[in-house]
Amino acid sequence: MSTPKSERSRDLILHSAAQLFHRQGFSATTLRQIAARAKIKAGSIYYHFDSKEEILDEVLDRGLRHVFETVKNSVESAGKVSHRRRIGLAIEAHLVALLETSDFTSANIRIYGQLPEHLKKPHRPLRRAYAEYWDQLFIDARRAGEIRADMEVVPLRMFVIGALNWTIEWFRLENRDAVLELARRTETLIFEGVNKP
Repeated sequence: MSTPKSERSRDLILHSAAQLFHRQGFSATTLRQIAARAKIKAGSIYYHFDSKEEILDEVLDRGLRHVFETVKNSVESAGKVSHRRRIGLAIEAHLVALLETSDFTSANIRIYGQLPEHLKKPHRPLRRAYAEYWDQLFIDARRAGEIRADMEVVPLRMFVIGALNWTIEWFRLENRDAVLELARRTETLIFEGVNKP
């Protein structure tokens, strides 16, 4: 079954906006630029969206939902595995969603901190839910003795997610294997540190 033309146009606008938000930020991106990238007339955007802020809302929502669902699906489909493996799968899925598959996710990470409070506020509940999902992964690992008992979960989660998100600034994607290798190295660093074995 084919996608209706109006829905395809809407998706094209959103993808174009996500790419521009990621590259040049929200404030510097104009509706005219989004329309040019989507290869439509500027006025046509208003058939689908009332404003640039409405486009932003959907880009941010799609970006975080994509990474959250990717991580949850990966962890929950693993079955009965160690807590370290569950965290490793979450790292891998987060990186794949960020580096390999989603302009929406990378746009979310790049611009969220730059936005004024009234634009951030609607997205806080979903961001909090994602943070709490990671917190629970670390809490379960700590209870099972797979990470140190004196490890504070919130700073650990902030460190891990921050390090993963920063990869959009320096990692050059070559192929999926490169992403998986980066995920393995990240997991090893988190669990084993930099001490010599």
